[in-house]
Amino acid sequence: MNTQQIIDFERIKDAIEYLHANYKLQPSLDEVAEHVHLSPYHFQRMFSEWTGVSPKQFLQYISLAHAKSLLKETRASLFDAAHEVGLSGTSRLHDLFVHIEGMTPGEYKNGGENLSINYSLAESPFGNILVASTPKGICYMAFADKEEEAFESLRSTYPNAKYSNTTDRLQQNAVFVFTQDWSNPAEIKLHVKGTDFQLKVWETLLHIPAGKLTTYGDIAQKIDSPKASRAVGSAVGSNPVAFLIPCHRVIQSSGILGEYHWGSSRKAAMIGWEGAKSVND
Repeated sequence: MNTQQIIDFERIKDAIEYLHANYKLQPSLDEVAEHVHLSPYHFQRMFSEWTGVSPKQFLQYISLAHAKSLLKETRASLFDAAHEVGLSGTSRLHDLFVHIEGMTPGEYKNGGENLSINYSLAESPFGNILVASTPKGICYMAFADKEEEAFESLRSTYPNAKYSNTTDRLQQNAVFVFTQDWSNPAEIKLHVKGTDFQLKVWETLLHIPAGKLTTYGDIAQKIDSPKASRAVGSAVGSNPVAFLIPCHRVIQSSGILGEYHWGSSRKAAMIGWEGAKSVND
């Protein structure tokens, strides 16, 4: 991002935080625009460009009532929906073509000693993102408000790997998820480090359709561990691949969006963005 894009993103982030904190008051366009020191016209245009939806629509998507209605409407068939085939449109996004391959015990134990990892910085509608890949698939993807910190987090996950600042096709396919029409999606493979339990939770997350939400308790039920909601929450929080493994679609059973590793305002933005695209498909 250039300097102006960073300034614009911070304003949108501030607006999202304001909407999230004040949704019960249903603030007007003028009120939100004033909060971020922009004219209503300029704010409406900028917000729509960044999120793909108007401030008014976005407010609806992050409201508590909307979150609860999504849960109620999809509880019975939430995970089954991802198994549909032959469907096009951005609302399906990666449900139908992302696959996880866990690392071998040896790779897991030695910190990636024999792994060659390419990494690069890319743009997304929600800020810069660091993407890393092994020859087998995407191993890491994180929003990079500070590039050096994001890379250090990657390196701490695989301390013994060999790194190359190189963009490859695996990374490009992963980033295309933000912009491409997935009527004929390319397959994306993930090559991630995790325990058996974490991998099971992450695979379950892949079955949540874009524009839909679920809870930690629902995931615990799905993996036949109904009393493991807290452990599920820990596994969700340790997700190494932002957006592709959609941990942002998991909210609290009360309907509150809850925390997110890369920021609660970014989580709200992604939920609103996906909700808007689902409605438009």
